[in-house]
Amino acid sequence: MFDKDRFIEDCRAAVRESNAQAAIRELVTRAVSDPAQVVRALGEPKRSGVETIYKADDLTILNLCWGPQMVFKPHDHRMWAVIGIYGGREENFFFRRAGKGLTRHGMKELNAKDVTPLGKSIIHAVTNPLDQITAAIHVYGGDFFATPRSEWNPKTFEEMPYDVEGTMRAFEEANQRLGASAGRS
Repeated sequence: MFDKDRFIEDCRAAVRESNAQAAIRELVTRAVSDPAQVVRALGEPKRSGVETIYKADDLTILNLCWGPQMVFKPHDHRMWAVIGIYGGREENFFFRRAGKGLTRHGMKELNAKDVTPLGKSIIHAVTNPLDQITAAIHVYGGDFFATPRSEWNPKTFEEMPYDVEGTMRAFEEANQRLGASAGRS
């Protein structure tokens, strides 16, 4: 059974292990193995957005909900991460730095109960291809909000500082689409 407070405490202990990312991956795998339990603990995802479950200098835990058809531009984290899906589907498109931009390096689809680790140098773009919210637990090996990061223009692959306000606008636009589609039902 997924218990949010216990999960936080387990992650806080795991981040001190010699291979913290592997230990966190085990915890996230166990958590999303029963998506209904995660939903009971965190609530049914009804809006897109980012809910901070825990934040410290060495660890950030997020409940991240991608809106239907949401497309998120290439970005980096500059810290390792573990992503576990507990509802919906997430498509990750991976990139490598090349000259003054990026080149595409692969893709990975994650469905409910899937977990993937991301290294600290990973650059990826995320898409929710579904007409429903995709919900995931994201665990980062650092302070996700205090670490300077980059994002890339999805058309030109020009690098720029990560735009937090732009990210929040993207989530709100997804929520507006959710509201519009609920009104048509």
